[in-house]
Amino acid sequence: MGVQIAEILPKEKIETENLAHKIIAIDAFNWLYQFLSSIRQYDGTPLKDSKGNITSHLSGLFYRTTKLIEKGVKPVYVFDGEPPKFKAATTYKRKSAKEEAKEKLEKALEMGDMEEVKKQAQRTSELTEEMVKESKLLLDAIGLPVIQAKSEGEAQCAAMCSNGDVYSTASQDSDSLLFGSPRLVRNLNITGKKRVRGREIEISPEMIRLEDVLKELDINRDQLIIMGILVGTDYNIGGIKGIGPKKAIKLVKEYKTIDKIFRNIEWTFEIKPEEIFEFFKNPLYNKYEIKFKRPDEEKIKKILCDEHDFSEERVNNSIKKLEATSQRSLDSWLK
Repeated sequence: MGVQIAEILPKEKIETENLAHKIIAIDAFNWLYQFLSSIRQYDGTPLKDSKGNITSHLSGLFYRTTKLIEKGVKPVYVFDGEPPKFKAATTYKRKSAKEEAKEKLEKALEMGDMEEVKKQAQRTSELTEEMVKESKLLLDAIGLPVIQAKSEGEAQCAAMCSNGDVYSTASQDSDSLLFGSPRLVRNLNITGKKRVRGREIEISPEMIRLEDVLKELDINRDQLIIMGILVGTDYNIGGIKGIGPKKAIKLVKEYKTIDKIFRNIEWTFEIKPEEIFEFFKNPLYNKYEIKFKRPDEEKIKKILCDEHDFSEERVNNSIKKLEATSQRSLDSWLK
């Protein structure tokens, strides 16, 4: 879910090609949940192999990644580590929401309402340990770095970007900006139309720069973090009742510091706002090594074709494109 402030942030439309030869740290869990939710059959059920194993995540990961590499992007995938203890309430709420969606799904199936079936099926997506494991194996076979975060993936991405080891983070959420990432790319390699609040909007890659955000909103990073807390984060879902992004800006400009703001706000969450603030202000991250390798055709085909019934012809076509890219530019990646 993440911090819901993207609508007020200054953005620049870009083409994926603008990121050629740049290393991008991708929030892996964010993308995998996207694939599990969106890559589905006509009745809303996820893609599966002949043994009944879900493969939507592998399909999205493989084909989107190969497209990125074709365009010269150097992806690094960052996986979540141990969530902070104060995220337990969020985890519980999400689990409850999935259970509720499953009940609605069963009712929709009984009534034959296929539109509702598809809607509720998307809300039941679950990312298992096995899915995470095979995703890492696939990325390694493609030759890409897989980084294990100490805690939240976006905190690790932000640290890597702040250290200058990657050009930008990539996620649909805005959390990495609060964690201090200088750049955030949203909708990476996604173009087309999406229905939002009853209307269709064009979706295309966009760059958000932290420096531009702070300058345009006329605030500092501390105030940006406070804004996120007011609107709602993964650690205080829903935020303060009646406070949206615009009102949050007004409040941080008026009261400026966290102690003054929350002295004037009714706080109903178990966790203290200062704890959330500190978590964003000083992100936890693991040591890491960014090293690219050449793709391993046999391993890729074993995972996708032998174990999960992917079309060998289609996989071969993508591997050929990977190899062509390798001949053109991978030598420079390996230096």
